[in-house]
Amino acid sequence: MILNRYERGRSFLGRLPHEGDLLKSIEGFCQENGITLGVFTALGAVKSARLAYYDQESREYRGFAVDEPMEMVSCRGNISLRDGQPIVHAHLALSDGEGRTISGHLMPGTPIFACEIFIQELLGEPLVRRQDEETGLPLWWRG
Repeated sequence: MILNRYERGRSFLGRLPHEGDLLKSIEGFCQENGITLGVFTALGAVKSARLAYYDQESREYRGFAVDEPMEMVSCRGNISLRDGQPIVHAHLALSDGEGRTISGHLMPGTPIFACEIFIQELLGEPLVRRQDEETGLPLWWRG
């Protein structure tokens, strides 16, 4: 079990660029601002989405597309390091015009219509993503 205590660092509140890629915009902001550990939450709308789920048997992410405008009910995630660079791990829940929802692991290729975001930087021992042999996933390890 890896549970560490962290202090709050800087807090950021704002919006991401219209037409920007949701995942790449968050990662880019973290890289530009030296955020290597943190959590975030966002809401808004996307023009379409690329999501995935992790197939535990095959140990592969299975991607799927949502090719219509959707409301972002929730986008939550964390920021840590992989190969020395900030990486964002996020899950996205979307709703269509009739209130039906679809969700999954956020992948590149999700264009933003509008997005408001809160990022909380955390200070303390870094967490680094490394391949976990038991699950096949890149999970947190102490830096």
